[in-house]
Amino acid sequence: MLRQEELNFHPISMDDRDWINGKLKEDKLDACEYTFANNYIWSKVYDVQVGSAYGCGVIRYREKEQFQYSFPFGNGDKQCMIGHLKRICAEHGHELNLYPVTEEGRLRLIEWFPGEFEISADRDGFDYVYTVEKLSSLKGKKLHGKRNHIARFMDDGDWQYEPMTEKHIPECRRMAKEWIALRAEKWNDEMEQEIAVLEVAFTDFTELGLCGGVLYKSGELVAFTIGEPLNENTFVVHFEKAFPDLQGAYPMINQQFVLHEAQRFMYVNREEDTGDPGLRKAKMSYYPDILLRKYRAAESRVVFANETEWESVIEIWNRCFGDDRAYIELYLKNRFENENMCAIYQDGRSVAMASLLPVQVTLNGNKENARYVYAVATLPEYRNKGYASEIIKHAAEKYREPLILQPADRDLQQYYEKQGFADAFGESPCWIYAGKCTGKADARILLADNNDLKAAEEPEDEEKLEVLHSWAVSDADEKEYKIVRDQFFEGEGYVEWDEKAIAYAIKENQFCGGRTLLLTKDTGEEKLKKAVLMYRIEKEGLHVMETTLDDDELHHILPELLEYTGTAWAYERNMGGMVLLPERLKNWDCREGYLGLTLG
Repeated sequence: MLRQEELNFHPISMDDRDWINGKLKEDKLDACEYTFANNYIWSKVYDVQVGSAYGCGVIRYREKEQFQYSFPFGNGDKQCMIGHLKRICAEHGHELNLYPVTEEGRLRLIEWFPGEFEISADRDGFDYVYTVEKLSSLKGKKLHGKRNHIARFMDDGDWQYEPMTEKHIPECRRMAKEWIALRAEKWNDEMEQEIAVLEVAFTDFTELGLCGGVLYKSGELVAFTIGEPLNENTFVVHFEKAFPDLQGAYPMINQQFVLHEAQRFMYVNREEDTGDPGLRKAKMSYYPDILLRKYRAAESRVVFANETEWESVIEIWNRCFGDDRAYIELYLKNRFENENMCAIYQDGRSVAMASLLPVQVTLNGNKENARYVYAVATLPEYRNKGYASEIIKHAAEKYREPLILQPADRDLQQYYEKQGFADAFGESPCWIYAGKCTGKADARILLADNNDLKAAEEPEDEEKLEVLHSWAVSDADEKEYKIVRDQFFEGEGYVEWDEKAIAYAIKENQFCGGRTLLLTKDTGEEKLKKAVLMYRIEKEGLHVMETTLDDDELHHILPELLEYTGTAWAYERNMGGMVLLPERLKNWDCREGYLGLTLG
């Protein structure tokens, strides 16, 4: 049983500086949030409070009307501290939310509290970390533009850099006001908050142990920056302001600050981009050496399966679907990520799961992010408890995106209808080809008529397939396949996979004895006509998984393809699918579109 100590929170104050800095040094954390000064200057914006117990420190703050807690810091018992925080939150009727959580913290949560936290990477919060050498020298072709901008700033030689001291603060305040005036049209609440925070940094600059630099041009202050040591290896930059219409001012203050104030460090952390496109572009333009991952962890019944859970996933998959280990591992090695498979834990292990693969679908003329729901399964002894429904409901609320799936049979279709899914993506009639084109008809009748067909003997020396009718043949890769597929099916309701997903589809098809062909034909025009054809052999027949050939083109090549594959009949069926739409897209006509390739 975890021991319990007293834990009281109070508003952060200058009196907390020494003990917080001492605890932070014990951990040497790299995330920009882990400095006393950073939390102090933002304290009014986020109602920052601090507490200590179990030999650890912890920071509590408000975000979106609820408390969030930092991952505990210091060399104490972090597991006990997190357990205590869970009890505090439970007493108030809500779940514990932790942020920021580093990669090391993520692994500890998985170890200490298996199946209790949903841990999600926060891309908008990733820190941009660069080597001091890179920002100092700006060497290399990629940073040639930065060097040019700095050269233009230095052209007339009338510039000067100085370390920031208290005497510079009044000038920096005046410049900040001018900077605000220049951005009046783009002003927003976040900028207002940042300026208020900057004022705190100016007021308590020395007492907070901050470090700054100022840049002059023709005797006028044109840029300033403020930062501090994060740990013994890393310096962090909190603020950087320059007049945007002065060429080279931003790269110049960036470089000069690092040259003068950060040379004893290995890295510079330039904080996150908060999801701002312009800021992301600017930070990426320096080509970060490390994009420091940070996570949000929230107590949840539904969590993400992680890399330690493969054996549990393999067991669930095998027992529910009957696939062998090699096939399951093919999927896990190619498609599994820490945040695309949800699970529910019971009795110390995961007992239910569902993959949620990212796709895009065109709805009402717009490409929308969506999730393809795949491999929904619950161990037999844990069924009838609503676990699968709970995962689907959680996914719908978390992503607020369309959820797409293809049920394996009518019973499952009825089950998903009860979850709110609707038929979608235009199921097409199945056709069968057996020696001659039978045309489109009901699959069940034709399959019954062809049950006695036997596969032809495979030739002893199989020749490489290079031509089918008037088409040149080669094996398609994911890039070619995606280009041809997107061009052919593009339109309302089209479900579009990325190259990584298509690469897996090609591997999975090959694993199951199939091939994926790129067909090329010279039509006498400037561009060659291209098509794709994915097929596999199933029960003595050739199953066309997907193709961009029209029916006439396909039926022209089938005799040769059947002969080559040693099969006597072929069939294709587009089963359509189902979709659960978020409220904002409820008006979409679900009967439109194309799902087709469903990746297993």
